[in-house]
Amino acid sequence: MKRIVSSFCLVLFFAISLFAIEKPKILTPEEAFNVTTSRDTQGIRIAFTIAQGVYLYDDKIKIELLTPKSSDITSSLPRPPAESFHEYQTQRRSFEILIPEPLLASQASAFELKVSYQGCAEMGICYQPQVKQFRFDQQAASKTSLSEQDAIAMRLAEGNYGWILLSFFGFGLLLSLTPCVFPMIPILSSIIVSQPSVAMGAKKGFVLSLVYVLSMASAYTIAGILAALFGANLQASLQNPWVISVFSAMFVVLALSMFGFFEIKMPSRIQNRLSKTSDEAQSQGIAGIAVMGFVSALIVGPCVAAPLAGALIYIGQSGDVLLGGTALFVMSLGMGVPLLAIGTTAGRYMPRPGAWMQNVTAFFGVTLLGVAVWMLSRILPSFVTMGLWMLLCLLSALFFGAIEPLANTVSGWKRLIKGFWFIVLLYGIALFVGLLSGASNPLSPFERLTLKENTLHTASSSDASMLHVKTLEELNAFIAKAQKPVMVDFYADWCVNCVEFERFTFQDARVQEKLKTMERVKIDVTNNSDEDKKLQKAFGIFGPPAILFFKNAQEISELRLVGYKNADEFLTHIEKVGH
Repeated sequence: MKRIVSSFCLVLFFAISLFAIEKPKILTPEEAFNVTTSRDTQGIRIAFTIAQGVYLYDDKIKIELLTPKSSDITSSLPRPPAESFHEYQTQRRSFEILIPEPLLASQASAFELKVSYQGCAEMGICYQPQVKQFRFDQQAASKTSLSEQDAIAMRLAEGNYGWILLSFFGFGLLLSLTPCVFPMIPILSSIIVSQPSVAMGAKKGFVLSLVYVLSMASAYTIAGILAALFGANLQASLQNPWVISVFSAMFVVLALSMFGFFEIKMPSRIQNRLSKTSDEAQSQGIAGIAVMGFVSALIVGPCVAAPLAGALIYIGQSGDVLLGGTALFVMSLGMGVPLLAIGTTAGRYMPRPGAWMQNVTAFFGVTLLGVAVWMLSRILPSFVTMGLWMLLCLLSALFFGAIEPLANTVSGWKRLIKGFWFIVLLYGIALFVGLLSGASNPLSPFERLTLKENTLHTASSSDASMLHVKTLEELNAFIAKAQKPVMVDFYADWCVNCVEFERFTFQDARVQEKLKTMERVKIDVTNNSDEDKKLQKAFGIFGPPAILFFKNAQEISELRLVGYKNADEFLTHIEKVGH
């Protein structure tokens, strides 16, 4: 009997003990995952507070910007590395996601932020998918300073449609004065010169120019829309050495044909079939011009400026391809206005066939060779490029008779033209001397002979003090520990404006002195590698040149610089960085 009572008491004791142990509390979704937002000058911060014993599925975290159109920006926002749990990737510690201000600049005056997520508890309970929405007033944020491209993106979001298109046409006119458009002038001129002069006139010159400009505008628009939607710099992809070499070779072949070495034409059988009517004969030339304009825009002039970057930011964040694409197209038309003027006047004043016409054709052959050398300068060493410019100047001057005597009876125009080619000959000799001295800049062939030793030492030491990084991790680590403001320069050899920055702005003594107060980082994205793309995507950059400024490990977003600035403009800009 005692044994039975003892056993019963023992069982009762264990039962009471089991009930006395506190059962684990099942958390509500709000207790398990607390999501809050805050806003500062850097952007919107989304804080995920994760309780003990629960976790979020990494691939279920989704962030969308709403109004005027839903835009999923999840993949463009960095977050902590996920932890593996069986075959899933999870987040088990509290973390924060920053939506940078440039991504918000293109939103409407008021917009909503949608945050979706799903997680489970380690005890085996899984929660339903959760969605939270937060509303923000963009007008309050717009009172802070914005960078030029962000201000343009906001103007697209809030402005009048007609005023927007007019503004972008004006932007295009301004961009037409930059080196990005200059190489297209000899290309278009050579096309017009190669046309049969008997059929050429102002009207046909305008039509051919219009076809070229429309094709160029279409290329910029398509490339811009795709870049904004997919975050890919298509122009950078076409700066492959093989692509540039093939296109340069094509220009050389066209130039040689203009010198009269051979004639480029379709087989006579095909040409006869296409030439049954004058309209068909004209159409085959127009098709070739359209192709040339389309390809030239992508390969010859890959420049990124603030208006272009602003339109790409707007398209990428709002998804409004119609307005953004139309703005890009109108801007490209503005860039093509000088080309239309040149094409029309070239068609009107085209000389009649004869020796004069042959010289004009040969001159444009020289300009095409110049375009080929200019393109090859992106992939060849600087001394090789300088040698090519030297050969082009010397040989073209000799071809046009720079050292041949003139008869006493020749006109004043021929004497003037001979003087021009004699100057080209002297410049070629200067390039030869500069090449022997070790110079690498064709615009300053005597730089090694005229610069003082201490000046050269200062320039070289300035380059040596610049940090070159290749990965996002290296860049973030350097910015985090920097004691001074940091300037990050995105550069590419094929970027015209980048080269201008290097040769003119950064070589200015005042700029060099001011840059001593900063840490300088250079990111070379010439090869457009996966790491290059990752770096550009992390900062929302669509292509070089782009210069970013950081202070206390945070980007000063309103000082982000896209496009070229001369020394005076750049000095005014960096004065705002402070110390």
